[in-house]
Amino acid sequence: MRHLLATSTALGLSLLAAAPRAHAQTADRKTAIGINVSAMQYKGNFGSDYWKWSENKYAPGITISRYLTSGLDLQLSGNYVEFKKNAPAGAPYFGSNFATNVVNVNLGLKFKLLKEDAFFRPYLLAAPGWTYTSREGTIFRNNQTINTDQDKSYFDLFGAAGLDFRLGEAVHLFVQTGQHIPLNANIDGDPTRDDNKWDDKFLQHTVGLNIALGKAKDTDNDGVSDRKDKCPDTPAGVAVDENGCPLDGDKDGVPDYQDQCPTEAGTAAMQGCPDRDNDGVADKDDQCPDQAGLPALRGCPDADGDGVADQNDKCPGTPAGTQVDANGCPLVVDADGDGVPDSADKCPDTPRGARVDANGCPMEIDPGVRKLEQPVRFETNSTVIKRTSYGTLDKMVKALNDHPEYSLRVIGHADSRGTDEYNQGLSERRAGSVKRYFTGKRVDPARIVTEGRGESEPAAPNTSSKNMSQNRRVEFKFEFFIPNAPQP
Repeated sequence: MRHLLATSTALGLSLLAAAPRAHAQTADRKTAIGINVSAMQYKGNFGSDYWKWSENKYAPGITISRYLTSGLDLQLSGNYVEFKKNAPAGAPYFGSNFATNVVNVNLGLKFKLLKEDAFFRPYLLAAPGWTYTSREGTIFRNNQTINTDQDKSYFDLFGAAGLDFRLGEAVHLFVQTGQHIPLNANIDGDPTRDDNKWDDKFLQHTVGLNIALGKAKDTDNDGVSDRKDKCPDTPAGVAVDENGCPLDGDKDGVPDYQDQCPTEAGTAAMQGCPDRDNDGVADKDDQCPDQAGLPALRGCPDADGDGVADQNDKCPGTPAGTQVDANGCPLVVDADGDGVPDSADKCPDTPRGARVDANGCPMEIDPGVRKLEQPVRFETNSTVIKRTSYGTLDKMVKALNDHPEYSLRVIGHADSRGTDEYNQGLSERRAGSVKRYFTGKRVDPARIVTEGRGESEPAAPNTSSKNMSQNRRVEFKFEFFIPNAPQP
């Protein structure tokens, strides 16, 4: 048993080091049930087995505990053991023996030391109770054999000290040693009694597991109970600290899940990103981060106001109101506005906004890229992207990196549950969630165009759960990138 106690203690400490911090039986989980095994050691007229591990008698047991305060539990415990012993050689009653079944039921108070959230926690137990004995035996004395069979109950005094190890959210290991003194008990049947009331008694060395029942109330399901949650309305799926508040790694007051620059301190107005030149364009999107400029020109200045950033303007002194080309120079005749002068344009009627080649004719999206336009789906009323969709999205990120001339249209949809207005908003939020995934991969946000179409374009009739799951989606369409093109 000594080896069992040592091994269990070491196991508890190693599991504790690997396990997350958790509280078994607290104000959140007030009732616990435990199972245990004990090594019992008898002491009486047949001698003392105290601390003689080879003389252990093993006993199963059960406990039921109720949390009262952070430092006090009420505990009900029960054990069963059979003590057997022969009178030692040389004793005046050599040849005597007994076999006594002992049942203990104890109710008492467990005084818990240290703080409630300690990794391990010592305690003291004071638990008076009831002891029932059923004895079969004989006493051999003066050449006479006396039958000592008897069934009897006694008032039991029990005190113990122990140590709890927390192994998980609702489980802890405990190791405990205590002594039972059933008053006036006669476990061995020897009729010769002392004047005191505790001739026969026994030690109990216990190893067991306590399992807390129930579940702590956690309205926002963030893993922190409402009793301790300082941010009780955290959105689903958001990582939180031990107080239940969203993580904020850069300490700028913008939670990481809303922070587009989670490793750089910024401002709420810039969604957690810095803006060194204070021009209203976050540094991550600002092509001229040290010069105040215009949002339409990605933070770069335009001294002559022709819509071409100074750094790209080959004709910086163009008079106000003059139409200019992409280089900021006066515009040559280009009827279809595709950037190719009419004199060299072999497709002079190209639709406005189409991406064209050197001859002014429309260009086509690579067929291999078109194959990547696979929808991603969502749970009911959710804007959280499933992890199974990350691979699809990452392939699109690579295509955008490989083809800087492309942009991507992100179109959100919803099933028919809810009002038209709500589903329209939900589809827009889903598209926005996917856009944030791309911008989080450092794709230029100007190349991601979002729109929501609510429930107006179902992929399948909204007549079954399976069909509805197909309609909770975001679809994609690769297009040629048109700088400064407005979103719909």
